[in-house]
Amino acid sequence: MYVAVKGGERAIENAHAWLAEERRGDTSVAELSLSQIREQLSLAVNRVMAEGSLYDPDLAALAIKQARGDLIEAIFLIRAYRTTLPRFGYSQPVETGEMACDRRISATFKDAPGGQVLGPTFDYTHRLLDFKLAADGEVPEAPVSEPRQEATPHITEFLQGEDIIEREPASDAVPGDLTREPMSFPAGRAVRLQSLTRGDEGFILGMAYSTQRGYARNHAFVGELRIGSVPVEMEIPELGFSIEIGEVELTECETVNQFKGSKTVPPQFTRGYGLVFGQSERKSIAMALVDRALRWEELGEDNLGAPAQDEEFVLSHADNIQATGFLEHIKLPHYVDFQSELELVRKLRREAAELAETLAAKEAAE
Repeated sequence: MYVAVKGGERAIENAHAWLAEERRGDTSVAELSLSQIREQLSLAVNRVMAEGSLYDPDLAALAIKQARGDLIEAIFLIRAYRTTLPRFGYSQPVETGEMACDRRISATFKDAPGGQVLGPTFDYTHRLLDFKLAADGEVPEAPVSEPRQEATPHITEFLQGEDIIEREPASDAVPGDLTREPMSFPAGRAVRLQSLTRGDEGFILGMAYSTQRGYARNHAFVGELRIGSVPVEMEIPELGFSIEIGEVELTECETVNQFKGSKTVPPQFTRGYGLVFGQSERKSIAMALVDRALRWEELGEDNLGAPAQDEEFVLSHADNIQATGFLEHIKLPHYVDFQSELELVRKLRREAAELAETLAAKEAAE
């Protein structure tokens, strides 16, 4: 039986009106401003920018407000808006060695040249609810020191100086662009990193956790985790040289992983890499672990059958917008599909009942 799906426009309009009312909440409470979201929910803003692949804190704050705090819905809004923007060029690769670091830690060298900077972190808090925030959100100003003027070298450069960590091969090849071309396999490391950096934080975290629990040999140290701002430069064809067009906040993680060697190459540590918009250190560490696990083939390691080693599995399921669309579509009308399956189940039950009656009659006759 076919059930026509039409009408319901008034119901949809009413649902939208109700949604807007629920979004606003109690009107006796002051409305949340975009600047409040941007400044006081900055980690949520950072996640929306990273997984939405668009660096714009104001738009991310608007998306969070519109989505009532549902971050995946907010990421969806940002991705949709992103598709409307014209692309007028590519920036130069950012130099993270020149980052103005708000946070820089290393788990491999206590006395890292350039120093360790704890920065704004939850690491040393007691994880106890602070009820003072419920009464008064004012906080005293934090101590300020003179910013470091010279460039802060990467920790792995010191290991590379001793030639005890693998070198990143230089290449002039133009990397693939995941936002312009559909994913194909094998993806290559550049596309893998793009996919991981905008993949769902929870999914990437789960994959990284699985590698630590033994589903792929991936013991890692955080060689360096740094958070800060870097300039973005772009070459203007009319000028013939690069100019700075802005700054972005990034989180970069380099892991130092178990070594490899051969008859011709002495034992060397290997690397994992993570780079994410904003302050997203959990995501960048997880990304570096998964990146290292996915490199098993190029490093000549065995495929242990771990999910985190399966490039197609990881990259095909990391995108929360694709996953959400496919998952949530099943709540939309499927009346015709269900009707056909309902008829099939009724037919099978009818045939089974008839067969049982036939067998019963045969036994009675015997």
